[in-house]
Amino acid sequence: MEESARLRVECYAGSRADERPLRFVLSNRRVEVIEVLDRWMGPDHRYFKIRGDDGDVYILRHDTAADAWALTMFARAGALLAPDPGRRSGTR
Repeated sequence: MEESARLRVECYAGSRADERPLRFVLSNRRVEVIEVLDRWMGPDHRYFKIRGDDGDVYILRHDTAADAWALTMFARAGALLAPDPGRRSGTR
């Protein structure tokens, strides 16, 4: 398990170390990875866009040289799709 100040990530270690995140703890809140939505590689980092058991979406970045994890993006479940409660249909 790797740690930073507020983030600990536990990974599945398949054919290579830290193949994909299984769960992480962020500020004492444990999140199970339900689905890996996307993954990609940069020159020195690997990125995982995941959906947690809380329904939220996260992007976790793994610095392969330093073997350190960081949270680079967070979106609440439905946050982008929720209608504006102050706006009525057909009005400007």
